Amino acid sequence: MIDSVLHYSGCIILIYQKNKRKEKSSDALAGGDSLRTTSLAARRRVGTANAQDFPCDSMGADDLSRLARLLDQSLQTSATESKERIPLRKQLKQDAKALKAQKRQRRESEEASRQKWELTVGIEIHAQLNTETKLFSRASTSSTDTPNSNVALFDLAFPGSQPEFQAATLLPALRAAIALNCDIQPVSRFDRKHYFYQDQPAGYQITQYYEPFARNGYVDLFQHDGIAPEDGDHVRIGIKQIQLEQDTAKSQEYPPSTQLLDFNRVSHPLIEIITMPQIHTPATAAACVRKIQAVLQSCSAVTTGMELGGLRADVNVSIRRRDEAPGTHQYGGIGGLGQRTEIKNLSSFKAVEDAVIAEKNRQIAVLENGGVIEGETRGWTIGSTETRKLRGKEGEVDYRYMPDPDLPPLIIGHDLVSCLRDSLPTPPDELLEMLAGLEYGLSIEDAKPLIELDDGARLEYYQDVVDILRNLQEDQDLKTRAGLSRVAGNWVLHELGGLWAKVDLAWDAQRVPAETLAQIIDQLQRKRITGATAKQVLVMVFDGDRRPVPQLLEEENLLLRPLSREEYIALAEAAMSQNPQMVEQIRAKNQLGKLGWFVGQMMRMGEKGRVEAQKADEILRELILRKSDQQ
Repeated sequence: MIDSVLHYSGCIILIYQKNKRKEKSSDALAGGDSLRTTSLAARRRVGTANAQDFPCDSMGADDLSRLARLLDQSLQTSATESKERIPLRKQLKQDAKALKAQKRQRRESEEASRQKWELTVGIEIHAQLNTETKLFSRASTSSTDTPNSNVALFDLAFPGSQPEFQAATLLPALRAAIALNCDIQPVSRFDRKHYFYQDQPAGYQITQYYEPFARNGYVDLFQHDGIAPEDGDHVRIGIKQIQLEQDTAKSQEYPPSTQLLDFNRVSHPLIEIITMPQIHTPATAAACVRKIQAVLQSCSAVTTGMELGGLRADVNVSIRRRDEAPGTHQYGGIGGLGQRTEIKNLSSFKAVEDAVIAEKNRQIAVLENGGVIEGETRGWTIGSTETRKLRGKEGEVDYRYMPDPDLPPLIIGHDLVSCLRDSLPTPPDELLEMLAGLEYGLSIEDAKPLIELDDGARLEYYQDVVDILRNLQEDQDLKTRAGLSRVAGNWVLHELGGLWAKVDLAWDAQRVPAETLAQIIDQLQRKRITGATAKQVLVMVFDGDRRPVPQLLEEENLLLRPLSREEYIALAEAAMSQNPQMVEQIRAKNQLGKLGWFVGQMMRMGEKGRVEAQKADEILRELILRKSDQQ
């Protein structure tokens, strides 16, 4: 007889008494001590069976029979399920195939959408300038100090305080404008943009709406910049204007109802870069922001990029049917556009692309359902699939732009512009062309990180390594020297770069001096050390070993002792004895490709790192093929 029925963690457990008479159901419930369980899923299929349905003290033969039938049905169902269970590897393959199909359908859908609808995107980029003082006060721009410690009376809009334009803040702005191929205006003026918000204590922002200091620039985008395939090999995006303006305070929210303001950021000098609405794909929009950031960093106009909040982007998105008359809206002299919406404060390149895709899809859905696109400001949350409405679009009249009466016109001399133009570093596109050209022969994938990492410091280090290495290898043949720049690139980017990635510290060229890395590569190229030994030595130097490379190799007994001809022959004969049938196949059918197997065997049998594949191959050919000729 059943002693008890337990309901535990979704399972029914029947416990039979020991040494008592067993009762059998009509379905021949097994006698003896036993334990049966059903899964939670099986119990749900059975129905409402649980411990309360079968009280132990009142169970009779009919109850036992009913319970046994329910349990047997559940166990049979569970067994069937286990047979139908898909192996993990097969499930992963099916998931990968389904994901691939989804991507293909998405591409086909986007292509169909592109044929029917024209997307137009314009971008406004706000970049913090690389300056020590604020735009209209002498307060510091340091972002690491205590909140609200770097503020002047004018920053907080104290009555009677006046703006003092800091001339030094103009220099990085001019470098940026020149690098972006803009025309520098000899005379520009400041305007007040009026609005009331907690992060702007004066009730207005000082900007250059009517007469900016730079106009009519452009940025060139190429395939390696990540533009969409349908945009071809090259796209030129016009820049309408670049203007100086103040930044606002930094808001910090503490839910549910607390918001703190840090006025250290107020009046930090910004430039706003406004592109023409000449972008027609989401990928190219992201590529444009990425390229502009790279240009700004290359000329030291900014200190940080999007990843640290030093650059933010707003995108203006509009849609129109290709088979209908041009739209009635225009911007920057380009007409025929649809009604645009603005998506504010995008803080990553992926956010730019994803937000444009989401807004494009939203506008298409609205228009296809007979709706009308409203000119409004929208927001974007990382990881979302839809933009959200923030507020109705404020027009020019709402901002009440007016000339700032406290600031005189900004006069920029031609001699200053010429001096800055001559002192600018080589543009990123020219650097890329140089690195991928005959002088260095790097791939685009390796050249781009060298340019972008550490504000150009990694590139300078790489060039120093190559120069030193070429001098060390002057006695080598031209073929050996030709690949030195690619070898050095691999060590600087991947081997040394991997060590820096692990410690997560700022780049320091003196931790592994360029001369030291060049000597390590030189020893490797001369086959005095193995690749594994070279990596070991690099780690030792990175961790602080300051011994000269030759001394370190000698004292640590790391130099490679080459094998003699007799040792190579002994290894070759040992390898050949392991597979005489393959030796005969090589001799009889001239299957030289199988020599590689014997080379591998020799390298495994020999002391690690001492067997050179080329010499091993030469000895094998001599032993196998010469004996074949003699026969």
